[in-house]
Amino acid sequence: MSWCAYFRIKDTIAILEKSEIYTRPETPTMSESKAPNFSGLKALYINCTLKKSPRQSHTAGLMEVSRHIMDAEGVGTELLRLVDYDIAPGVQPDMTEVEDSGIETDDWPKIYEKVKAADILVIGTPIWLGERSSVATQLIERLYAMSAMRNDKGQYVYYGKVGGCVITGNEDGIKHCAMGVLYAMQHVGYSIPPQADCGWIGEVGPGPSYLDQKAHALDNSFTNRNTTFMTYNLLHLARMLKENGGYPTYGNSVKDWEEGERWEFKQVNK
Repeated sequence: MSWCAYFRIKDTIAILEKSEIYTRPETPTMSESKAPNFSGLKALYINCTLKKSPRQSHTAGLMEVSRHIMDAEGVGTELLRLVDYDIAPGVQPDMTEVEDSGIETDDWPKIYEKVKAADILVIGTPIWLGERSSVATQLIERLYAMSAMRNDKGQYVYYGKVGGCVITGNEDGIKHCAMGVLYAMQHVGYSIPPQADCGWIGEVGPGPSYLDQKAHALDNSFTNRNTTFMTYNLLHLARMLKENGGYPTYGNSVKDWEEGERWEFKQVNK
């Protein structure tokens, strides 16, 4: 481009900016951004540590960072440890009601009432041998036990709820564990927003864990950013679903399917 052409373009832009035809778009500043109203949402954090209370849980430490954000945004939150309860093994809603199970106590039904009341479920787990904890697997099995139940709209019971996960450890495995947890949650009906996991791990081999001072984990920018993004993405999706009454029933109502509705389904291979 010649200098003459350059100055002609520059002069034209200057004239347009002074005219009533052209208005330069304004970029909103951070202070001008209006924060959404998240009050009315409920979030349940279930820590799947192997340690009973009151022992220190590094997974709980990172979960509390996310929980603090939700509390500050007016969300009703609760954090519990599954190992503090007598949760029976199995994939039935109440294992004490299973004939010949030999199980006399099962706290799962009362935990499920908390799950059912929450708009958001966040599962936290440590990494052991590169996998989620056995307690996290048990939680997923018991969530699965309720997945055939239905909500008031005739859909599977977890429709309209949002899920995420928090992973801690001192070796690799965050993405692997998150992959399994989030897959299981969406399979039973939870909605998973973008960036729905966060975590912290140390160097390979024995070493400090998340809350240990020498780990310097509390100031880890990557973990802090991902924890913040996960938390707000959970809130945004939960708010959108709640304000819209969850998902429409068109194409996904178990009740309607059982009554013969097929929408646009057709077995094209016949």
